Amino acid sequence: MLHVAVVGSGPSGCYTAQSLVQQDPRVRVDVLDRLPCPYGLVRYGVAPDHEKIKSLQNTLRTVLEHERVRFLGGVPVGPDGVPAARLRELYHAVVYCVGAAADRRLGIPGEDLPGSWSATEFVSWYSAHPDSPGLPAPPSLSAPAPERGDAPADGGFLRGVRSAVVIGVGNVAVDVTRMLARGVTELSPTDIPHAALTALAASGVTDIHMVGRRGPSQARFTTKELRELGALPDTGIVADPAELALDPAYPDPSALPAPQRRNVEVLRGWAGAPTSDVRRLIRLRFFLRPVELLARAGRVGAVRFERTVPDGRGGVTGTGRFEDVEAQLVLRSVGYRGVPLEGLPFDAAAGTVPHLAGRVLRGGAVAPGEYVAGWIKRGPTGVIGTNRPCAKETVASLLEDAPALAGRDVAGDPSAALRAEGVEPVEWAGWRAIERAEAELGASLGRNVVKLPDWESLMAAARNAGA
Repeated sequence: MLHVAVVGSGPSGCYTAQSLVQQDPRVRVDVLDRLPCPYGLVRYGVAPDHEKIKSLQNTLRTVLEHERVRFLGGVPVGPDGVPAARLRELYHAVVYCVGAAADRRLGIPGEDLPGSWSATEFVSWYSAHPDSPGLPAPPSLSAPAPERGDAPADGGFLRGVRSAVVIGVGNVAVDVTRMLARGVTELSPTDIPHAALTALAASGVTDIHMVGRRGPSQARFTTKELRELGALPDTGIVADPAELALDPAYPDPSALPAPQRRNVEVLRGWAGAPTSDVRRLIRLRFFLRPVELLARAGRVGAVRFERTVPDGRGGVTGTGRFEDVEAQLVLRSVGYRGVPLEGLPFDAAAGTVPHLAGRVLRGGAVAPGEYVAGWIKRGPTGVIGTNRPCAKETVASLLEDAPALAGRDVAGDPSAALRAEGVEPVEWAGWRAIERAEAELGASLGRNVVKLPDWESLMAAARNAGA
C-alpha cells in the first residue's frame, strides 16, 4: 500500500484524497488539518446564508468517510507542530493543500487603526473560526495569534458603527456587504455563532459603501452574488450613474464577455435608482482608490479616496481629486496571498510553492514525494470547482511516481507515531462529537445547528467522542 498524507481538508485536499483512492486501490490517505474540524473554507469561508454552497460539505464528507481515507484534525504542520521533514518520514508522499492564508494589505497610512480589518477577519468572526481575533488558541495547537485584539468576539466589529466601507469588488466583498445588511430573521436559521448573530441583530449600521478602484466591467463579483444585494429586506441599493459612465464599456456592454456584461446590466438597473424608506443603504462606488484611513477619536473615522479614470490600457490613473467617506468600520477585500510553510520552498513573488505539474521543486529539481494542490500551487484563483482539475493533475503526477515512492519503508500507523511525539489527532469520531455538540447548542438556543466558536469548546467536544 502507498500511504499518502494530504495536508488540508478543504475542497482541494478532499478532491486530492478522492482522486487518489478512486484511481488506485492500493492507496491509503490520511487527511491532516490544523483545525479539529474538516472542510476548510467551505465551513469557515462561505457565508452562513449561502446554504446551497455550504451543502458541499456533504460531498466532502463522503470523501472523508471512505474506507481508505482517514481524517486527522488538530495536527499542525510546521515549526511548532509536525515538521515537513517528519511527515516525509511517516508517509510515502505528502500533498500540501494549505491554501492562501494571508490577506493582501492596502499599504496606506492608517491601515492599522482600530476599526480597520481584513474582510477575512470579519468572515472568521461570523463563521466561528477558532482563530478569530479575540479568541486566541491554546499554544499546544500552534494557532497563529491575531495581529490585533480589540476583542470583537462580543460585537466589537460593529459597536458604534453607523457607516462601513468595504474596499474591493469581488465575491468576498459582496459577502461581507450582504452580511452587514442582513437581519436576525434571515440569519437565525443558519449556523452563525450566537455572539455574532446577537451583534448583527443589534447593529446600528445604516450605510455600507462597497468601493472599487476600477470600473464595473472589471469587477470580480459574479452576477448571482451581485443580484443578491438587491434582494435584501429593508435595504436599498444605488450606484452613481456618473461613476458608472466613466467605464468605456458602460454605454454599450454588448462586446463584453457574458459575465461582465451581465454585471454591467444589473448595475445599469440600479444607476441613480430612487430609494424608498429603508433601514440600510448599500452604495456601490467605482473609480475610487483608497489613499489613507483617517482617524477620529483614536480609531478609523473616514476613508480618503482619490478619484481614478481609465488609463486606456486596462488600468487606472489618479486624477489628484479626493473624497472622504465616513466610516467607523473598514473591511479590505483586495485578494489573498500564500504564506511560506517551514520546510518547503516558496516563491514570495507568486505566493506559491514552486512546482512542476504538482511536484514540488527544490532548487529547480523535483523533490521526491512532495506535492502541492490548490491555491498554494496555482495562487488564489478560480472557484471551488477549479480545485478538481488542479487536484487531478497533482494526483496524476503522484501516481506516476508511485512505483519509486512505494519502495521506501514508512511507519505502519503514522497516527501512533504522532501520538508518541505529543500530537493527539482528532479523528472522525471526534469531529462527529463536535457536530453533536453544535446540534445540542442550537437546540438549547431555539435554533438549528450553531457553531462552537472557540478552540476550548471544540476540543472539549472532541474529547467526548467516546461518551
